[in-house]
Amino acid sequence: MHFDSLQEWLAWQEGLHSQVIDLGLERVNAVYSRLLPAGNHTPTLTVAGTNGKGSCIALLSEIYQAQGYRVGAFTSPHILQYNERICINGQPVSDALLCTAFERIEACRNDVSLSFFEFSTLAALDIFSRENIDVQLLEVGLGGRLDAVNIVAADVAIISSIGIDHADWLGDTREAIAIEKAGIFRAAMPAIIGDPCPPVTLIQAAKDCGAQLCCINQDFHYQCLEDRWVWQGRHKQYLTLPFPALKGKHQFLNAAAVLAAIEQMQERLPVNERAICLGLMGVNLNGRFQFINSVVPVLLDVGHNPQAVGTLFEYVTQTFPHKRLHAVFAMMKDKDIRSVIEIMQPLVYDWVIAPLDNSRAASTPMLQAIFEEVGVARVMGDFVDFKAAFKYALHNSTADDLIVVFGSFFLVSAYLAEFGGDAPAINAALIKQALQTKLDGTNLIQDAQTGEAMCQ
Repeated sequence: MHFDSLQEWLAWQEGLHSQVIDLGLERVNAVYSRLLPAGNHTPTLTVAGTNGKGSCIALLSEIYQAQGYRVGAFTSPHILQYNERICINGQPVSDALLCTAFERIEACRNDVSLSFFEFSTLAALDIFSRENIDVQLLEVGLGGRLDAVNIVAADVAIISSIGIDHADWLGDTREAIAIEKAGIFRAAMPAIIGDPCPPVTLIQAAKDCGAQLCCINQDFHYQCLEDRWVWQGRHKQYLTLPFPALKGKHQFLNAAAVLAAIEQMQERLPVNERAICLGLMGVNLNGRFQFINSVVPVLLDVGHNPQAVGTLFEYVTQTFPHKRLHAVFAMMKDKDIRSVIEIMQPLVYDWVIAPLDNSRAASTPMLQAIFEEVGVARVMGDFVDFKAAFKYALHNSTADDLIVVFGSFFLVSAYLAEFGGDAPAINAALIKQALQTKLDGTNLIQDAQTGEAMCQ
C-alpha cells in the first residue's frame, strides 16, 4: 500500500480497523518485532495517568532539551495537526518522515489489522530509532497494561494521577483503573507515582511486579514558597526552583514527579539545575489553562473528566474570583458529562453548547437533556458549528467577563484552528531566552543529606 500524502495515509488508517479502541498487545507486538527486530535500546520514560500525562511529557522534554539532549516525544491526541503526536526537540516531524514510516510499517504488517493509534505508536518508535534520539518520552494513550505504548519496556515509568475515565474499558473505580495503569511498571525498574492519594491496588501492583516504587510525599517531596518552590528526592534537593510555566497547583505535582524521574535517570542522562530551571519556565502546552488575553478574555482547557474539571474549578475560583463566566462547552458522549456539569455549574453564568464535527461527540439534544436533569436553565444550543457558538458567547460578554472553552481536546482544537493562540509559545520562548542569560554558569544543586531540611 502506498499513498502520496499524509492525509491519504491517515484516511486509510481510520478505515482499516473495525474498532477505534482495541486494547491488546499481540497484534501491534507482532508488527513491531518485524519493524525493529533488534528492539529499541534508547533510554525511555513512559507516562500514564488519568490526567497530567501531557504536562509531564512537556516538562520532561523541555528539561532534557535544555540539558542538550535530542528528545523524541510521542503524545496523543493532537490539537491542530497529526504531526504534533511525534516531536523531536519540541518540533512536530514532517509529513515526509511520517509517510516513510507508514510505508515501512505497511511493508511489515502482512495481514495484521492495526488501529489508528497503533499505527501512530509504531511510527513514533520507528522514527525515533532512526533519528539519533538521546531519550524517548512515550505517553500512554489509554490505560497502560494493554495500550500499544506498553510494547516498550520503560527505564522509568511515571503514573501522574488516578481518576475515573474510560470506564467502559478500564473499570469504574480508581482501584480497578490503577491496576490497568500499573501495567507499565517493570521488575527492578523505577515506578514513579505522582498521585498523592494512590489507590492501594496501585502500590500493591508495583510491589507484585518487583518495581522500584517511588512515591510522592514518601520518597520525594515539594513545598511551595512565596517566590519559589523546593523539591527533595532521595539524593538531591533543589532550593530555588522557578514556578512551572504551566498554570495550576496540580502542575507542581506533575513537576515533582518529573524531577523524581529525572533523578532516577541521572546516571544515564545527567541533568543539572540550570536545565531544570530553564525547562520549568520555558515549557508550553496548548489547552492547559491556556489564557488568551483578547477583548473578552478566554481560558482554554482540555479537561474532560471529573478529576480534571475539579482542578479547573479550583483554578478559575482562585485566579478569576470576580469574573462572570460564560462556558462554551462540548464533550464526548462516552464521558461523565453530568458530573462535569455539576462541578462547574456554581461558577458558570450561562452555557453555550458548541457542536463538534465528530461522531464521538455528544449531540446538542443529548447535552440539553443532561442540563435539564441537572437543573441548569441558562443554556443555549442550536448553533451550526463551533464558530457560531463562540461568537454568540462573545457577543453576550463584556470585557470584564471570562469565556471558558472546555470539555474536550476537539473543542480546544476548534478554537485554536479558528482564532489562533500563539501568545503562550511566544512568552515561553522569551522567558527561556532570559533565563538562559541569567542562569549561565550557575548550579544550585545541593546534596540532600547536607542541605537544609525543608519538606515535612
